Amino acid sequence: MTSSASTERWPEDKAWRWYGSQAWPCGFNYIPANAISYTEMWMDYNFDPQLIDRELALAQGVGFNCLRFVLPFVVWEHDPQAFQQRLDAFLEISTRRGLRAMPCLFDDCVFGHDERLKYPWYGKQPDVLPGWYANGWTPSPGHSMVRDPQTWPRLERYVRDIITQFKDDRRVWVWDLYNEPTNGGLGEASPPLVSAVFGWARQAGPAQPLTVGLWDGNEPLNALLLELSDIVTFHHYGNADSLTGRIDKLQRHGRPLINTEWLCRPKGSVVSACLPVFGQHNVGCLHWGLVNGRTQTHLHWGARPDHPQPQVWQHDLYHGDHRAYDQTELDLFRSAIQASRPTIP
Repeated sequence: MTSSASTERWPEDKAWRWYGSQAWPCGFNYIPANAISYTEMWMDYNFDPQLIDRELALAQGVGFNCLRFVLPFVVWEHDPQAFQQRLDAFLEISTRRGLRAMPCLFDDCVFGHDERLKYPWYGKQPDVLPGWYANGWTPSPGHSMVRDPQTWPRLERYVRDIITQFKDDRRVWVWDLYNEPTNGGLGEASPPLVSAVFGWARQAGPAQPLTVGLWDGNEPLNALLLELSDIVTFHHYGNADSLTGRIDKLQRHGRPLINTEWLCRPKGSVVSACLPVFGQHNVGCLHWGLVNGRTQTHLHWGARPDHPQPQVWQHDLYHGDHRAYDQTELDLFRSAIQASRPTIP
């Protein structure tokens, strides 16, 4: 793979040639069981290649072929060279396990009870608060930096450094530049940074496509993302009927579709019903997530310590000790992946 110096969005035919040259994308969002957030995943005290390899071996056994994960600006800025070494090691493991990588450079999400979580720090991350969904989750780069354009030159260095280092690397499949912009109460502060990030990334000249996923009903934001993305990515946690409707609308934009977040069992986003929809429409899909652990994503969104344990777990395929939640789901994934064939309109 060689990069192009073009700073323009990919033409539709280039996007379809890229999509049609590969197997049907079917994978997952990944954070290891020992991390309460992506900040902690990449910290020097917590980054564990052996654990990552064991967990990605589970995915390889099912047949998954891609994965998505978030990179934390705060860890990169502390020591860019050490961070890139960890990222290189992660890409080496994922490639060995047959998984193409979709790094995500920014994320506005935060789920905890402490306002300080909106402003990530380098150092020991919070302890798990039993009963609270992702209580230690931190955004990237943090809400104060999103709101303050005077800090953006630091973010530009981050984007250029990461993408330049890996712009021709076959282990990197797609650059997802920003997870759920405006989430966590940021509102209109995020779209200007989204536009800036696309510009910085284009100027780095990556061979891989660029995208930011549509995730809610913010039409001005969605129009911006559709205008800038090479391929259309989106999140959808609803049932099979609503998923089908969402796909039908997005296919009108004439570009390959990849769903980068799904699987919310309490809302009807389940493997048995939704996986066939993705396959029938030739839409790539990466569910959330692989192994439950310190994020406690078996709990439902909004779960609190005084709430009863859910009867149906929300995300993930494996418990923290790597036992499968439901072998039938794994068999459905395996069969769908084996039966898939790359197609191009």
